[in-house]
Amino acid sequence: MPIFLLNRLLQASGVLVSVAFLAFLLFQYVGDPVIFLLGQDATPQQIRELRSALGLDQSFLVQFQHFLGNAIQGEFGISLRQGTKVSKLIAERLPATLELATIAALLALAAGIPMGVYAALRAGRFSTQVLMTISLLGVSLPTFLIGILLILLFSVNLGWLPSFGRGDTLQLGWWSTGLLSVAGWKHIVLPATTLAIFQLTLIMRLVRAEMLEVLRTDYIRFARARGLSNRAIHFGHALRNTLVPVMTITGLQLGGLIAFAIITETVFQWPGMGLLFIQAVSFADIPVMAAYLCLVSLIFVTINLIVDLLYVLVDPRIRIDRPRKA
Repeated sequence: MPIFLLNRLLQASGVLVSVAFLAFLLFQYVGDPVIFLLGQDATPQQIRELRSALGLDQSFLVQFQHFLGNAIQGEFGISLRQGTKVSKLIAERLPATLELATIAALLALAAGIPMGVYAALRAGRFSTQVLMTISLLGVSLPTFLIGILLILLFSVNLGWLPSFGRGDTLQLGWWSTGLLSVAGWKHIVLPATTLAIFQLTLIMRLVRAEMLEVLRTDYIRFARARGLSNRAIHFGHALRNTLVPVMTITGLQLGGLIAFAIITETVFQWPGMGLLFIQAVSFADIPVMAAYLCLVSLIFVTINLIVDLLYVLVDPRIRIDRPRKA
């Protein structure tokens, strides 16, 4: 187990350093931050002074070392568009994105796994065929179209739910939450559902496929021959062995919920990280773009590390043994 964890930590560190290097290249090849800060009318003397103050007159390697050290501390400089520290902007927007992604993930898991198990155990029934047809639509339809359809139905036609914004929020230290108010819950229903539909249908189809595969194995037949109940076979044996590949996809999708919430946040004008990134791209706000890339990679790596550790709990055979002496 320690060797397993050490290997995963080394791999995660390598990924984070690689992404940090790519984010650093944005400062080198996507515009000139000095021109963005001073404008086109700046004199050569002002440009030289600011470039020296920012450390841009130093070598490439020294600049990357400074960038990496600041990134480890969560500092990415000043936003070129808003003139505010990027760390402050991230702290303001991150709670909204994490709440949206968390609600969407819980919804996808709470509905996707039971629906997949039902579709596997009731294969061939008409209700299962209807469920699989609906899931195919959920996988095929683009996210922005699902969001627009939900807004048209529940906001425009029925008037039940708001179509944009986050609603009333409560400040708990640096964390802002809308989950402690009725208006906040009403505002999060549509974007969370939009974000969860693709993940839900994907998880459902994966659980169904893996469950059908496991139910055809020899040890399931042996469990039936021993006289075990269907409940014990389906949920105590089959579902447990289905979880390993499901956890792999689910872990990647949970990271994707945060990384690719850009479309959903744009459609619903949700004040999160995705909307901030879109605005940064529009104005070539390099510090914000670099911070977003590093943060998303950190979230992906952390989730994958947790998934790898859960593998050991579900299936201890995945552990990496220590090398044996000859």
